Amino acid sequence: MQSNAPTAQIPEWRTTPELVSYPEALAEMEARAEAIHAGEAHELVWFLEHPPLYTAGTSAHAEDLVDPDRFPVYDAGRGGQYTYHGPGQRTVYLMLDLKNRGRDVRVYVHNLEEWVIRTLALLGVKGERRDARVGIWVVRDDGREDKIAAIGVRVRRWVTFHGIAINVAPDLTHFGGIVPCGISDHGVTSLKDLGVDIPMAELDRLLQQTFGEIFS
Repeated sequence: MQSNAPTAQIPEWRTTPELVSYPEALAEMEARAEAIHAGEAHELVWFLEHPPLYTAGTSAHAEDLVDPDRFPVYDAGRGGQYTYHGPGQRTVYLMLDLKNRGRDVRVYVHNLEEWVIRTLALLGVKGERRDARVGIWVVRDDGREDKIAAIGVRVRRWVTFHGIAINVAPDLTHFGGIVPCGISDHGVTSLKDLGVDIPMAELDRLLQQTFGEIFS
């Protein structure tokens, strides 16, 4: 008998133009991940932006929340520490079925990093990994290293959720209420800060283009 279950190799792509509250996004990810596990839904790659907020990962330290009253703070349930989300930042949540993608979380995270690096390269920005620091980093002309993209994942029954966040043109002062990802020795940057002016829709197009090179 032929199965009618959705294939896990052709994700649905969704873009939400309005700001999405964090509780709403979490609920959607939870529901979609459960449906994927049950074979009732396609994988999903979801492009969105949040209103200004901070999220705490499972390794977050209370002292890294410098200004707890500045924006709402949410427990994310993902790996990692504190991070910021807000307008001008392209957040991408991926609900992928790793049962059909190798069952290797470490490889999955490496692929997320590679996805960001290749996409930034198309914009003339050299993004780099750092062994002791999560995320994607750029080296500035004066030698300092700033973070341009955050990565945080959770995997339940081999289905992923959460994902990546690329700083396109956010208000970088909003990061001042936390120690981003617990790293105080380095700063944050954005494409706009680096002199790259790109519409969000064009970044989305490039991300979709490079996705197939890495997650095929």
